[in-house]
Amino acid sequence: MRVLRSRLGLDSGYLSRQLRRLESDGLVTTDPDPDDGRVRKVRLTKTGVAERAVLDRASDGLAESILDPLTDSQLGRLVAAMTEVGRLLLASQVRIEITDPRDPDARYCLRSYFEELGRRFDTGFDPARSLSASDEEMTLPDGLLLVASAQGSPMGCGALKLHPKTRIAEVKRMWASPDVRGLGLGRRILERLADEAIIRGMKTLRLETNRTLAEARGLYETAGFVEVEAFNTEQYAHHWFERNLER
Repeated sequence: MRVLRSRLGLDSGYLSRQLRRLESDGLVTTDPDPDDGRVRKVRLTKTGVAERAVLDRASDGLAESILDPLTDSQLGRLVAAMTEVGRLLLASQVRIEITDPRDPDARYCLRSYFEELGRRFDTGFDPARSLSASDEEMTLPDGLLLVASAQGSPMGCGALKLHPKTRIAEVKRMWASPDVRGLGLGRRILERLADEAIIRGMKTLRLETNRTLAEARGLYETAGFVEVEAFNTEQYAHHWFERNLER
């Protein structure tokens, strides 16, 4: 229900009332998610599936009446334009919030981050062999985790480890879903991390990255970071960057 409410922009009370009406009409059932008791899943009944088929046929008929007059070339242009509009509208809906690392959305992002590094790094990736960014280190006052989400789904993340004595903040766990890459989400997360570091009195932002992540290096270089000598022993890193937050 949370995803449905977010996608449609509905008030939770209104959505609950509409679902009760659909249940009373025998069109849907709502049940608790076995993996998360806070979440309820909505499923169509057989009657609901049949009713949706009627609506789908009517919708398809309307779409065909609109598209039939267009040439193949025009259809291709229309599809490309609609795809771009859809991606930009999705980008406009992204919200970035400080999130508990133990939250299911945070877990999804971190797991996706680890899995992608495992696929892309020449040597694979084992979090246990990397420098730590534990739940405690990504929880205030020691650090924080940002999660970007849209339409009820997590889209990306980025974390800080805070070192008040040296006034240095480390950027960790930067990841954006392939579905939203090219829309500036990585930069938005990075700039929000910089803002959060400044708010907490940090004067330097540091990060390291692997040589296979060329797009990440490009992002850092255009976001005010400069490459420096290695400042830690991260075995998966080939490039180290710093950004002065006092300028």
